[in-house]
Formats: sequence, C-alpha cells, structure tokens
Amino acid sequence: MAKLLVPLVVLGAVSGAGVPVSPPSPRCPPRCLCPAAAPSPTLLCARTGLLAVPPSLDRGAVELRLADNFIGAVGRADFANMSSLVHLTLSRNGLRRLAPGAFADLRALRALHLDGNRLPALSGPQLRGLASLRHLILANNQLAAIDAAAFAAFAATVEDLDLSHNNLPALPWDAVAAMGSLATLTLDHNLLERVPAGAVARLPRLARLDLTANRLRALPPVPGPPGPALAAGGNPLHCNCELLWLRRVAQPGRLETCATPAPLAGRLLGAVPEEELTCRAPAVTAAAAHPPAVTEGQPLRLGCAAVGDPPPALHWLGPDGRVVQNGSRRSVGADGSLELRVATLRDHGGFTCVAANAAGEAAARVDVVVVPLPVPRGRDGDGEAAAAEPGPGPSDMAQAGGNDTWGGPGERRVVAAEVTGSSARIRWLPQRHVPGVRMVQIQYNSSADDALVYRLLPPSSRTFVLRDLAPGRQYELCVSALRVVGDPPAAPRPLGCVSFATAAAPPGCAAPPRPHFLGGTVIIVIGAAIAASVLVFILILTARWKAAAGARRPPPALTSVCSQTNGGPRPAETPELPPLPPLPPAAAGGARGLFPSHSYPRRARPRRHGSLPRLDAPEGSPLGPPLRPSFGSTHWMLESTV
Repeated sequence: MAKLLVPLVVLGAVSGAGVPVSPPSPRCPPRCLCPAAAPSPTLLCARTGLLAVPPSLDRGAVELRLADNFIGAVGRADFANMSSLVHLTLSRNGLRRLAPGAFADLRALRALHLDGNRLPALSGPQLRGLASLRHLILANNQLAAIDAAAFAAFAATVEDLDLSHNNLPALPWDAVAAMGSLATLTLDHNLLERVPAGAVARLPRLARLDLTANRLRALPPVPGPPGPALAAGGNPLHCNCELLWLRRVAQPGRLETCATPAPLAGRLLGAVPEEELTCRAPAVTAAAAHPPAVTEGQPLRLGCAAVGDPPPALHWLGPDGRVVQNGSRRSVGADGSLELRVATLRDHGGFTCVAANAAGEAAARVDVVVVPLPVPRGRDGDGEAAAAEPGPGPSDMAQAGGNDTWGGPGERRVVAAEVTGSSARIRWLPQRHVPGVRMVQIQYNSSADDALVYRLLPPSSRTFVLRDLAPGRQYELCVSALRVVGDPPAAPRPLGCVSFATAAAPPGCAAPPRPHFLGGTVIIVIGAAIAASVLVFILILTARWKAAAGARRPPPALTSVCSQTNGGPRPAETPELPPLPPLPPAAAGGARGLFPSHSYPRRARPRRHGSLPRLDAPEGSPLGPPLRPSFGSTHWMLESTV
C-alpha cells in the first residue's frame, strides 16, 4: 500500500505545479456581503443596521452600498484612500452631518446618492475632491441653503443634479449656470420664488427641468425649440404677457395653472386664449427728493414709486444721462430709492427715475439743487490777498461778526451746520491753493465765557464737529491756516469766521452735568464721607478710653485696718460703743455656732463680731490680751459671708 501511495503523491505534485494559486480574498466587513463573482470589488452593506461606516472597508472597492442603515455622520477618515471607488450609496440613513473633506479622496467617484437623509445645508468643503462626479442625488433632505462653492469641484462634469423635496427658498443660480454638462435638473417641491432671466439659457445641454410645486409667479423664457422638457405645475403663476412663450409651447396634459389675475384664477394656462394674456404699461406715481436742496457735502435721498403689470423695475439716470450704479457715494435700494451719501456739484441738476416692464417704460424727472460752498473772491492768482489784511487773532474774537468774510460781502467761507444744543458741525473751503499750509486752527468762545478754545486739525480737513457746547449760547468761531513759509514761520492766515447759537434746553429740564464736573463732585462726596467716618470713629474711641480710665481708678488710701476686717467704723468718726457682754457657751464652738444664719447685710453691722479678738482691747480685758493683727483665710471667709 505504501508503494502505491508514493507515486500518487508525486503525480499530484507534478500536476499541480503548473496551476497558479489564487491570492486570498480581502477581508469582508461584518454584516456585509462581498460577492466573489462580481467583476470588480463590491461591498454590499445595505439594510444591516450599521450605526457608522465600517472601519474595515476594502480600500480598493469599486462599489459601496450603505443604504437603509442608521449612519448619522460621515467623518473625514471614513472613505480615506478609496481612490478606486466609483459608486457610493448612502441613501435613507438619517445622515445629518458631513465632515469637511469627507469625500476628498474619492477622485474616481461618478455617482453619489445622499437622498432620504436630514442634511440641513451644504457648504463648499463638504463636497470637495469629487472631480469626476456625474450624478449627485440630494432629494428628500432638509436643505435650506446651499453655498455657491458647494458645486465648484464637479461643475464641469456633473450631468444629473437632483435637489427635489427640500426647503430651498433660493438656489445659487450662478453656480448652476456654470454646469456646462448638466442634462437633468430636478428642483420640484421646494420654496423657490424666482428663476433669474438667462439662468436656464446658459445651460446648453439641459434636456429636462422640473420646477413643479414651488412658489414661482413668473418663468423666464427657456431656449428652444427644441428646448428642455419643462414641468412647472403647482406654481401660483401670474398669467400675463410674460407667459405667452409658455402658452405657445404647452402640450396636452400640462398642469400649469393661473393663480392671478382674478379673471384667470384657477384656469389651465393652455386653455387661456393668447389675447387674454395682457400686460399693463408702467406709470410713475411718485418721485421726489428729500430734501429738495442741500449744501455741498450733505446727504440726499431720492424716492420713486411706480405701478404696472408686471411690477416694473426701477433704475435711475444721473444728470449726465448715465445709469446710476451702486458705489461708495451712491446706492440704489431694493425699493428703487436712490441715496446720495455726499452730494457734490456734479449732482446738481435733474435725475430721472425710469420704470420698465414687458409692456413699456415710464420716466419722471426729479430736480436736485446742490448749493456750493462759497468760493473766495478778491484774491490774486496764488491765493494771497491783494492788500495786507489783518486776520483775527485771539483778541479779535469779540469783534468777529456773524458771517464775517474777507474779500466781498455775502461770502460764507466758514459755515456752521447741524447745530444742536450741545454740538455743531463746522465746514470751510479746502485750502489746496494756499501753499505751505501745515495745519488748520479753530478758535472759539461763547458769549458767557471769554476764554478761547483752540483745535488743531490736519491741512486736508474740511469739516469738524464741536461737542460739549452749552445750550442757549452764542458762539464766535474763526478758522485759520497755519503756514510754514520762511524763518520764522508766517503768521496764521484767516480763512473765515462764523457766529452761531446753540439750541436752548427744553423748558423744565435741567441740562445734564458735564462728565468732568460730575466726576469731581462724586470724588468730593466720597472724600467727605470717608472723613466723617474717621472722625466718628475717633470720637467713639475717645469716649470708650475715658470710661475705661474711670473704671480703673485706684481706691482711696486706708486709715483703719479694722474697718476693712470687721466692718467697724473708724474710732475718730464713730462714738464709743458700750462693752460687749460675755460670750455665751456656744461661742466656744467657734464661729459656726455664733453665726447660724446669713441674714445680716454686709454694710449694716453696728457691732464688732465677738468671734474675732479685738485688736484694740485694753490690758486685762475678758477677751484676752490684745493680739497682733493677723488674718487667715477663715476670717476673710466669715467676713465675706456676714
């Protein structure tokens, strides 16, 4: 038997030597199916209850299906290095968040399905890197805004864009118009209110456009015939002459319905005769300037209103006949009003408000008066006075009149405007023609104050706001140019003076205190409170010290020891008492037998106690010989008890 098995083993080894061994298949993620018969690596992970993208994906897969799971977010590393992936399905996952750059490595991806999720918005970085994308399905989400840069990565390659069943009130039409290969655009069931004119015409390959169930009242013409297949039913269309093109291309079965005007409400557009789709030419109802006349440099607003069917668009023509554009000095509002932030002499003249719609145009003229700032007269070519003319100095303020001028009556080279109770704006002519001007000096004072206040400004200044003025006062102000010509510098050159009065304070209302006065008053009050507190504290300490000193005063000097031991008065002050009777037998027992109770007050003892030896007893007394004063603790205890 052994001789038979050896040739069989050798024969098997020889026969298998020419057959290649297939490499092991890549590891398949748990719960996923990886069919070996597929022509390319495919991962089928749909309906498997996944909560996140499996980390063990085959990075060389071509197709990945993750639909009908519970994946709520996609991170930056979930699809990293999957450069061979062509088809990715993430439909119906409840997806809420896409990390920036989540698809950055999917350079070969052609189809991305994100429908049936809960994405609230799209930004540019979220779809970055999809350079080969052709089909983008974003239907049935909660999209309310889309960034203009969100489609930039695949604008040249995308062919199918589905944004239906979202909450989009607007669309980045400029980004959509840049999709030169777009063939199908699905926008039904959104909140779109307008489609810009020319946006659809810029899509040369567009074959189907679905605008069903939006809020469109008008539709711009689409190119054709043959144009893209258009579906616009379910919109509140305003049927007038602007929809004649749609009426002419309408086919049986179309559901475009008129919402306005009232005679056509509820009727199918295809059933309305063309002669009933009419428009009304515009008419300008109001056009005026507020205010009608201004001084050079002040703001101005021009208003215009017009009616028509459809509502006309408003624009303005300047005094030179050109269309007014938005800029730093001019701006046209959404309501058609024109605002001039700084009026110049070029704005003097007539502005024209033009209202235009599909039925025609209407225009109205608005005259604007711009009063120029006064120009100096009576000067020679270089701006110097023909004759030497003394300018106002600090001592000349009292003589500076209302609108004093130099060079001619009626000139106002310094103007006080926007005067209130506490401020005023001062304007003066530019001094470009005056050589050597280094700065502009303003000096002023009020009728109730002789002190001058000075302000120094740059030479290019033409206006200055005075603040902290007193209400109801007359002010005199002069403006001078400080020049540096020669050595020493030249004297200040007067530019003009002006006199103005601030508005009076309202009756019954006191003017609020100035900040510096208010601060000084607060400091004084706080200091006074601190000083009073310190003084009261010192008085309290003094009173307490005196009371303590009286309590610690030493007692008067003692003249008799007996008065402190047995309560007897001094011999010199008290009359001599009769001698005491003999002690009873109980006295032999000591002081306890003599004093059985404690009913005697301490200060009302008229007699000496017999229990103690008399200190002043004479010789031969029954009490015994006189003893030397000696007091023990027992004697002091008895004395205190009695």
